[in-house]
Amino acid sequence: MTMPTFDPTSDSQLADPYPTYTQMRDRCPVFHDENLDVFVVTRHEDVVRVAHDPETYSSESAVKATAGPEADEVKQILAEGWSLTPNLTESDGEEHTRLRVAVNRVFTPRRVAELEPFIRATGEELIGRFAAAGSTDIIENYAWPLPLSVMARILGVPTGDVPLLRQWSHSWLKLSVGGGDVAERAACARDVIAMQNYVMGMLLDPGRAGDGLIASLAADHGENGLDDVELMRIVMNLIIAGHVTVTRSIGNGLVSLLENPAQLAALREGEVTPAAMVEEILRFESPVQGLFRTVTAETELAGRRLRPGDRVMVHFGAANRDGRVLADPDTFDIRPRAGRNMLAFGRGIHTCLGAGLARLQLQIAIPLLFDRLPGLRLGPANARSRERLVIARGFDELHLQWDVSQVKEATL
Repeated sequence: MTMPTFDPTSDSQLADPYPTYTQMRDRCPVFHDENLDVFVVTRHEDVVRVAHDPETYSSESAVKATAGPEADEVKQILAEGWSLTPNLTESDGEEHTRLRVAVNRVFTPRRVAELEPFIRATGEELIGRFAAAGSTDIIENYAWPLPLSVMARILGVPTGDVPLLRQWSHSWLKLSVGGGDVAERAACARDVIAMQNYVMGMLLDPGRAGDGLIASLAADHGENGLDDVELMRIVMNLIIAGHVTVTRSIGNGLVSLLENPAQLAALREGEVTPAAMVEEILRFESPVQGLFRTVTAETELAGRRLRPGDRVMVHFGAANRDGRVLADPDTFDIRPRAGRNMLAFGRGIHTCLGAGLARLQLQIAIPLLFDRLPGLRLGPANARSRERLVIARGFDELHLQWDVSQVKEATL
């Protein structure tokens, strides 16, 4: 039996990885990829099992695709700052709880709902900048500045610094995931140090953060038992994780809707709620395809023996297309249906604490584009490109077009 090839950054799997994931689920649900030296877990049942067992499957190095040593030049640059871990994503047990409790209050349903007017106003403002042009790269001009502006508002970061946050976040992610030549990784490391110094500077001078979360953390971190470095890691984690899911899902969702006009019509005609649409977008094209875990004790998963030190990838993207839990999993259908047991935000202690905020932003951001830009459609096929990241699925570039003569004015 020919075994599938797991290569999510290849051209063919960037275009459509899901046939490969089907083969992996059916033939080898815990698939050992020799290139990454990682066991890829693809069935829904097994992904849930791993997610709910942090004692056996540690979140240490959760975003790092390669386990090899770092180049000396990069290590020297990073030595100028502070360790990148442990953080919210890459910690377990009491340590994770301490970090999470410090920011839980920001993401309560009430606090999230209070952000709706700002999210809508920001979306309207961004659309207003390009509406008269008739086309734009929706990732560059809408999908990343919208959620980053929201996160900046929460944290108290000045609006003018949002582009810096984007650059630094991109560098942090590339450095953390691994890959690239030494010069590229060294440049990313310098950006990460700049980001650390920026955040630490705001924590030490909280007046710069107004009444945002950074100022709040600086004021009461003693109560939470966290030092300045731990707070800095929390803020950096929120900046990065707080926008990439929304950015990717705006692009993924627009393409899925525009390639499935009957589903778009159901949304536009009010037959399906924006909330239901968002759940299907997150399931169908999971923005975080998977994260890594490190095995801490000998165990067995789907018949595969795992030993301490083995690395496992919990593949949310594959699990969300598992026909064992959802009928017709490769069909994009935004109508509510049984079995849509979506894992895009993880499970267990590492369930994304900003999931409610991400959902709200998507419920506003995607319909708003269709409301404001009549005739919204995909640009040429060569005017889009996907991110080449093992753990993510989204667009680096996505050009859309619309009918300028019918553009509607903002309703605010």
